[in-house]
Amino acid sequence: MAKYLLLKHYRGAPAPVNNVPMDQWTPEEISAHMRYMNDFAARLEKTGEFVDGQALAPEGSWVRYDGEGRPPVTDGPFAETKDLIAGWMVIDVDSHERAVELAGELSAAPGKDGKPIHEWLEVRPFLAAEPSTTECTFK
Repeated sequence: MAKYLLLKHYRGAPAPVNNVPMDQWTPEEISAHMRYMNDFAARLEKTGEFVDGQALAPEGSWVRYDGEGRPPVTDGPFAETKDLIAGWMVIDVDSHERAVELAGELSAAPGKDGKPIHEWLEVRPFLAAEPSTTECTFK
């Protein structure tokens, strides 16, 4: 089995078919979307393919070590994950094809007016082993 990250983006991916931001959905539409996501995860738990998943809040900040007792926080002039990443799911499946199949199904979660979003999801495999030094060479 191999683990894959299914990454949901706020922006940065091609626009979904039902491209209405969630802040314009009714409470019922948000509930239906979350129910779909939870039902999807519950089904994968039964097959042993679900590892974890979370929706992310829009708040966040960058932190870096800058000396003893001084972790400065900055909202710099760069793309931030709080602007890009909506949530994620980790699955453990037999093949890349199965990961793509599940991502396609997850892409159909309902959105505005109960219509499927057909959003783009990023499918990324976890590294199975530590990369060798030749694989980490930057040019």
